[in-house]
Amino acid sequence: MMTGFRLNLSPLKEPLGFIKLVEWLTAIFAFGTCAGFSGRNTVSLFCGDGRNDTLSANFHYPFRLSLVPLIEGNTTLCNHTVGTTYLVGDASSAVEFFVGVGTVCFLYSMAALLVYLGYMHVYKDSDFGPILDFVITAILVFLWLVCSSAWAKGLQNVKDATNTDGIDATVAVCKGSNVTCAVTEFANMRTLNLSVVFGYLNMLVWAANAWFVYKETRWHSQKFASQSGPGRQQVPAPI
Repeated sequence: MMTGFRLNLSPLKEPLGFIKLVEWLTAIFAFGTCAGFSGRNTVSLFCGDGRNDTLSANFHYPFRLSLVPLIEGNTTLCNHTVGTTYLVGDASSAVEFFVGVGTVCFLYSMAALLVYLGYMHVYKDSDFGPILDFVITAILVFLWLVCSSAWAKGLQNVKDATNTDGIDATVAVCKGSNVTCAVTEFANMRTLNLSVVFGYLNMLVWAANAWFVYKETRWHSQKFASQSGPGRQQVPAPI
């Protein structure tokens, strides 16, 4: 059996190879739209004496909000001394899981494309390659569903912790009867919202790819053969 590299671009014209290229791109968009994010919300404190104070809520990937100081040291706000105060919440496990799955899919797509374009003759020569490809693809479909759902919930927690209600619950002085706190400038989280969309899009693309990979396995060929076998029986010639 010849196992050497044979460059053949024809798989890119077929669903099996073309979808792998799409998966490679969507994986980049998924983790690229959330990894490295940095944002800032501006919090305005309206004091009862007509004076206003301002706070900045700076947060960034991987969103360990409980380590992000909103107020440092003993700061005077609206004539009240406030100690060091941190934001509430931690979405790091969800977003790092999401980025991790995206990175694995990015690398696997490249490896699969290398096999499709250079070793397709080896891939189709045995049952092992297609079956392994199908099992890994099915697992990645499930992982995209789980990590996208987890990150969607984590992103909502980040939004809740950095909006007006979250700041009111975090900063002690905001609970005073004569002080009103409000987030007056919000960070642009459009890319984070897109990352969730790309996560579910990846799940759909990989699910579609699972069907085309399944068609390369012996399970599909055996099922097809058993279904079409009776139809190939010869009809007795009339006497």
